[in-house]
Amino acid sequence: MRLRAGLHVMRRDRGEVQVGADPRWAVRLTDLTPAEVDLLLALRSGADVALADRGRHLSTLLTGARLVADDDRPVVPGPAGADAAVWSLLLAGGGGSARVRQRASSCVGVVGLGPTGLGTALALAAAGVGTLLLDDERPVRSVDVGVGGYRWSHVGTPREAAAARVLRDIAPHVRLGPGQDDDGRSGGATPDVLVVVESGAADPERGQLLVGLGVPHLSVVIREGDAVVGPLVVPGAGPCLRCLDLHRADVDPAWPAVLGELVGPAPADEVGVVAAVCAGLAAAAVLGVVDGDRPTAGRTYEVGLPDAVPRARDWPVHPLCGCTGLPGPADGQAAG
Repeated sequence: MRLRAGLHVMRRDRGEVQVGADPRWAVRLTDLTPAEVDLLLALRSGADVALADRGRHLSTLLTGARLVADDDRPVVPGPAGADAAVWSLLLAGGGGSARVRQRASSCVGVVGLGPTGLGTALALAAAGVGTLLLDDERPVRSVDVGVGGYRWSHVGTPREAAAARVLRDIAPHVRLGPGQDDDGRSGGATPDVLVVVESGAADPERGQLLVGLGVPHLSVVIREGDAVVGPLVVPGAGPCLRCLDLHRADVDPAWPAVLGELVGPAPADEVGVVAAVCAGLAAAAVLGVVDGDRPTAGRTYEVGLPDAVPRARDWPVHPLCGCTGLPGPADGQAAG
């Protein structure tokens, strides 16, 4: 018998052992003999343990709780190995390694490579995403140095080039896309998901173009005092960015004029703790699409100081938009 990787085995009391610490799968085994306690504690090392008759009964109990390893635990090298171990606990049938390994065939684009965009790219590369397309010719500024991975030596260097170098240090395996060199220049590949990090407000023209092309995309907007992650737009399957603008215009008729003033090329300053949280949220949303999970349609997360705690908000499809009448990637031409 061998437990799934990453599980804690703890002595609770005399004759009682707990396997797992997460409430989603943790179990208590009670009325154990000293020999049975020793057998269970021996599983801490992750090694196979030989079973006697009573041990087989314990194995049956742990197998029923889905805590016993049922595969050969293929090794996933580097930081993605942590993803594989945790997903092997989360998935009913294990298989976290297979889930992570298939990410190598995925392609994700990141537009806007400030600390949030670079942090998102780094998290995706570390999680096993095989190809990243980088898009941001603006220079690294001193305010960009820090949480996203930029160093003082990068200041003045085009963000694409500096980001490519940082990615090579963290994830040497990552491909920078067909026709994309180590300076981060993008080729013509179509990503499976596109992350767009903008300042002030999301560009409505770009959003409509991506919906028309059928490209799933995640909006991240850096505002004056906070940032908004989402929604993740899957064309034809939930609200798009235009839906959100129509909802805002219902409340504030002047929103279209304000929107025109907010959209622009000037990069916003990004607070380190906010950028770190937003990058994690963005990467998690993208990995959900890459892994084939069903995304939560129309959800945004607002993250701001002082606590940097994400506050979720759900947006419905706007009845005047018509975006859900368009074919999605599964109905029309697939993205990627």
